[in-house]
Amino acid sequence: MIQIPRSVLVLGLAGVIPFAWGALTLLSDSAAQWGLDTLGPRFIGPYVQLSYGMVILSFMSGVLWGFATKTEGGQAATGYALSVIPALWAFFMTGGGPVSAGTNLIFGFLGVLVLDFAFWRWGLAPKWWMQLRILITVMVVACLSVGVFR
Repeated sequence: MIQIPRSVLVLGLAGVIPFAWGALTLLSDSAAQWGLDTLGPRFIGPYVQLSYGMVILSFMSGVLWGFATKTEGGQAATGYALSVIPALWAFFMTGGGPVSAGTNLIFGFLGVLVLDFAFWRWGLAPKWWMQLRILITVMVVACLSVGVFR
């Protein structure tokens, strides 16, 4: 196994905090009340998960776009085209209620994992990339699942 750089791992795990916080506030009335009183309604339950999830899927589009810059010709065109899918998915598929939006975010994050694998196999992502992405994706999907399946 190739070790994920510590700063990358810490920042990646920190990026899961809003998803975990949203899940906690769905499971704990006291956490939800504290969050409501302290942070406001946008920062609890599915609201924080869905808005942050849209941001992160768009961010991942940017990451994949960056990987695509390492290519040329047809592979570059393919890489650029694939890299915009997560942002478009977030934009078009997160309307409706929190359950359908959360479900679509789960599919979006699983789809990004497939794209991550493709870019990694093409040698465009760091060697440790899939270790990081699998770990974070599992955590994000688990947190989103609280809102979808509870």
